[in-house]
Amino acid sequence: MSTVRAVTTGRIHSWDLSTGVDGPGTRFVLFVSGCPLRCLYCANPDTWHMRDGREATVDEVMAEIEKYRAFITIAGGGVTLTGGEPLLQSAFSSEILRRCKEAGLHTALDTSGFLGARATDELLADTDLVLLDIKSFDLTTYRHLTGGALAPTLNFATRLDRLGVRMWIRYVLVPGWTDDAESVDGLADFVAGLGSVDRVDILPFHKLGAAKYEALGVPFPLRDSPVPTPELVERVRQQFRAHGLSAY
Repeated sequence: MSTVRAVTTGRIHSWDLSTGVDGPGTRFVLFVSGCPLRCLYCANPDTWHMRDGREATVDEVMAEIEKYRAFITIAGGGVTLTGGEPLLQSAFSSEILRRCKEAGLHTALDTSGFLGARATDELLADTDLVLLDIKSFDLTTYRHLTGGALAPTLNFATRLDRLGVRMWIRYVLVPGWTDDAESVDGLADFVAGLGSVDRVDILPFHKLGAAKYEALGVPFPLRDSPVPTPELVERVRQQFRAHGLSAY
């Protein structure tokens, strides 16, 4: 008697191909719908709500990935789950990561870590790389910037390190918000204590998502905030490098 494996469904916003931004090599990047945070600089407000995505099965997602398998493999890439927040739909994300691993594809999870407790050990075993977005090391700033708490992200980082899951730390640099030298040093010191961190990416704040806010009829909170100067970006990179980290 044959058995039919249940198909896990989820809600996705879109997918794209990228190189050098969402993990090593050329990546198939799946944007999963829904996010519990409301970061003031968010470039993808159209991914906040699950209702705004479309329903898709894991089989449908894998069929789309398969179309690009040869291309992303030869380019040393793989598949990255982002959003939104992929761990908001942890079962769906877990199944995609598992299927990708079975197919021999490199896997990456782009997450704020706020819902890290939803990531099972099985999900993390199928994840080759976590792109962990630590948005601030100051508790008050983190709360004002995201609407959430910092502790879950730091706890998740510690857990990933304990499990030996490779990490790239991502830090969005926003003048007046995340450029405080003391806070940056505190984060650099914390990250330097994590043995599974391969690199730190300093991501300069930008306003490329402003048009999305207009289309949604939602105010862009940081519309009038300046973007960081090259000198500021380099200063922050050097602060991380001073702690023995590879910062880009």
